[in-house]
Amino acid sequence: MNAFLRLDGQIVLITGAGGGIGHAIVAAFKAAGARVSGADRDPALLVDLGLDHTLVCDLADMAATTTAVTAYIAEHGAPDIVVSNAGFTRAEILDQVDPAVWASEVAINLNGAYALTAPIVEAMAARGSGSLVFISSVNGLAHYGNPAYSAAKAGLIAYAKAIALERGGQGVRANVVAPGSVRTPAWDHRLAANPNLLDNVLPHYPLGRLVSPTEVADAVAFLASPAASGITGTVLPVDAGLSAGNLRFVNDVLKAPK
Repeated sequence: MNAFLRLDGQIVLITGAGGGIGHAIVAAFKAAGARVSGADRDPALLVDLGLDHTLVCDLADMAATTTAVTAYIAEHGAPDIVVSNAGFTRAEILDQVDPAVWASEVAINLNGAYALTAPIVEAMAARGSGSLVFISSVNGLAHYGNPAYSAAKAGLIAYAKAIALERGGQGVRANVVAPGSVRTPAWDHRLAANPNLLDNVLPHYPLGRLVSPTEVADAVAFLASPAASGITGTVLPVDAGLSAGNLRFVNDVLKAPK
């Protein structure tokens, strides 16, 4: 089985490589033997990752992103695997959404992912092979707040399914990983401001904890690998059980003293 998880010599392009989840995804693919290219809007975040190539672009700028990835393809060819990982949210509720917030979150989380991957999908289809894994969110499956982000991540799932259906005949697979809350450094400032925050968060998770970046990365590497060669158009939650149901309801209502 381990041989099916190897990606020796495969060229992988990972967006958002400089972030907490991105670091783990880079490490997972390097451990599997892949040659890794990393993309981020801040080149300083890519310096210490041991990447074969780097791609600097701001996904909020669709035209510039398309130009950058087209140049990348011209120089290196289409990657064998793309992991569309870059994303951003302010953790807002509906009352805090206005046109500027909506446009910003959709631009980064959906439009930028399309701008980067669309040229690669067509190059993969022309070659006859390729695999894409999109990092969406449980927010794209049900509502947990973050309405603009959620709409963008739901759109990302729909886009991946479109690729799976319309380019599957050309050997292109597209799948989605949907994390719940992931314990990255992004949590540090929230916990510093409210050390008891996890007391309110963890009761919603059946495993009683957040998932780690490595757990997300392992799911991504599996879907990209030959072990998942028959899998396309799927959404795999990596969420400590959050999307399986409403644990808080079970505990607070069904298990409540009668």
